[in-house]
Amino acid sequence: MIDRREARTRACELAEQMTTEEMASLLKYDSPAIKRLGIKAYNWWNEGIHGLARAGTATVFPVPVGLAATFDTELVRQVAGMIAVEARAKYNAYQQEGDAGIYKGLTIWGPNINLFRDPRWGRGHETYGEDPYLTGTMGVAFIKGLQGDDKCYLKTAACVKHLAVHSGPEELRHEINVEPTAKDLTESYLPAFERCITEGEAEGTMGGYNRLNGEPCCGSFFLITKLLRRKWGFAGYYVSDCFALRDFHEHHGITRDMTESAALALKAGCDVNCGNTYLYLLKALDKGLISEQEIKTACIRALTTRILLGCLDEVKTPWDNLPYTLVDCREHQQFNERAAQRSMVLLKNNGILPLKKKQLKTIGVVGPNADSRSVLLGNYHGTPGRHITMLEGIAEAAGEAIQVLYSNGCELWRDRTERLAAPSDRLSEALAVAKNSDVVILCVGLDESIEGEAHHISTGESAGGDKPDLLLPMVQRKLTEAVLSTGKPVVICLMAGSSMDISAYTEQSAAVLMTWYPGARGGKAAAKVLFGDVSPSGKLPITFYGPENRLPDFTDYSMKNRTYRYLEQEPLYPFGYGLTYGKVICRQAVFDRVRKVMTVEAENIGDMDTHEVIQIYCQNEDSQHASRHPFLCGYRSMLFPAGTCRNTEIMLSGDTFTVVDEQGVRQSGGMRYTLYVGTHGPDSLSRKLSGTGVLQVQINLTEKGDKL
Repeated sequence: MIDRREARTRACELAEQMTTEEMASLLKYDSPAIKRLGIKAYNWWNEGIHGLARAGTATVFPVPVGLAATFDTELVRQVAGMIAVEARAKYNAYQQEGDAGIYKGLTIWGPNINLFRDPRWGRGHETYGEDPYLTGTMGVAFIKGLQGDDKCYLKTAACVKHLAVHSGPEELRHEINVEPTAKDLTESYLPAFERCITEGEAEGTMGGYNRLNGEPCCGSFFLITKLLRRKWGFAGYYVSDCFALRDFHEHHGITRDMTESAALALKAGCDVNCGNTYLYLLKALDKGLISEQEIKTACIRALTTRILLGCLDEVKTPWDNLPYTLVDCREHQQFNERAAQRSMVLLKNNGILPLKKKQLKTIGVVGPNADSRSVLLGNYHGTPGRHITMLEGIAEAAGEAIQVLYSNGCELWRDRTERLAAPSDRLSEALAVAKNSDVVILCVGLDESIEGEAHHISTGESAGGDKPDLLLPMVQRKLTEAVLSTGKPVVICLMAGSSMDISAYTEQSAAVLMTWYPGARGGKAAAKVLFGDVSPSGKLPITFYGPENRLPDFTDYSMKNRTYRYLEQEPLYPFGYGLTYGKVICRQAVFDRVRKVMTVEAENIGDMDTHEVIQIYCQNEDSQHASRHPFLCGYRSMLFPAGTCRNTEIMLSGDTFTVVDEQGVRQSGGMRYTLYVGTHGPDSLSRKLSGTGVLQVQINLTEKGDKL
């Protein structure tokens, strides 16, 4: 834990030497230099949720929802550590050139720990999925990787976003007033933030665009002061989302102008403004809307963060000499490839995978995402030194003895490839490829032009970045149906950042592999999974909904009939599910009530090494306030060599034996619980699809000896 006292003392000393105008100037995201005090110019805005973004070359890792699919906090911590190394290396180079521009600082605005409550939300792939516990633990790991473990300085400063209850619709984000129930707020929307502040010690917090119960999140006394600072003990800096403060008067209608909006935000505890509203702080001061002390308080917080980063004075941090050659270096590329392999989720396999080279003469690679670079990256991405598309990865893995035939088949959503051609101009080529291939790898899905942030260009298939539904774009549906109709074995590689309804194609397909947006080397990683160099091991961090699942209204933030915890119908594919090429079964589970630890013995009875995720779910048997279905309360990803048996201890979440009542109060959940231990959730669909069961451990906290 970094001792903030010395940094804060230094910040106070600097603030005492400043004029009010100088202090106010440091609260803008593009903070100017104050040369007489030796303070350099600094830009707070930098992005790095899965690799440094928007400032040139960087390692581009799988999108966060893909990283969440690994269920591996250590892997996520290492990814974040590499992002921090590249941030430092680039920062050092930029400083030598006197460049303090946007996307070049050490304050990384991530992770995004909003709950992926609705599969239509375009920014869902920036998050760690739909479960509060998984999101919180992944977020903590990412924060620790970004911030490092030095006792004096932060490697970089993580910033959790977007506080709070923010997840679409994108078109309404600047004006929507979200009113969750008190139970949903405490039970679902806030736990990840609390964990990331109290356990992860995130240095920064960013507010959302929306209002929460009438208060704009970037000007909410409840969120910023009462909850974040007083209850959770947050001591870092709070930053507005970009240009969110002008929404106060332009869209929310709770203030009249920029001056009042600046005053409201500052008084609520917003320290740094991403935007230009804080240009009006001095006017607000003149009008008596704020005090000089409030400006000074925010300035001290901002300066403290910069001092902890070692970028204010001429100090030496452990990372000052990191060379630029570490950016997208070979070590990071290789780890990136392993992360992508681990993120991929095998949803179906009739035995065709892994592909057997000796039995193949031709492989057809078809689809608009087969040779796409864009689909590798997701949003908020940097520029890889090299992209490896699906086509490139498969062709390289296939070798000289196997002919690889290719057709894009169609565009991502447009009805033709060539401007002067007729609609579906590449469909016949795709059919020719399929009919002349022993197996077809069909690469379909989305990219950031279809699902992303509100300012992304609408394609006609999406509105402001959100999906209108869960179906593939129409041209891809036609392509998929046509290729499947050939009767050739088809492996669908679904490339997207969210749940897709592919129920119409699952029965006819030979296998389905969810690759997400897998990062710069995603094509090579996927090829290694397809050809069996490694076993797939990812698990779904989100529910895949089917046609039977009627989604609530997008603007309804109630958790009723949302996510695996409250779903009312059987999904297409359940949370926590994913196949491997091995077969790991849990043999025994013993619960230690004192340490709240489950000891699990599991064995890989298959003939291939594989990573597997041991998952623990809890069902409260006493309380009327319990969730509808068992919820995730512990997990661990482990490597299981073929034929081996391993033991592991898994710590349960501290909230496992609690419930939240309708008033939003967390309390004891009673005495009786059932804990389920397995490689997936305890639902019947997971058991059916995987062919394996789960162990049940009955817990009565008034008794002793909880054992299967």
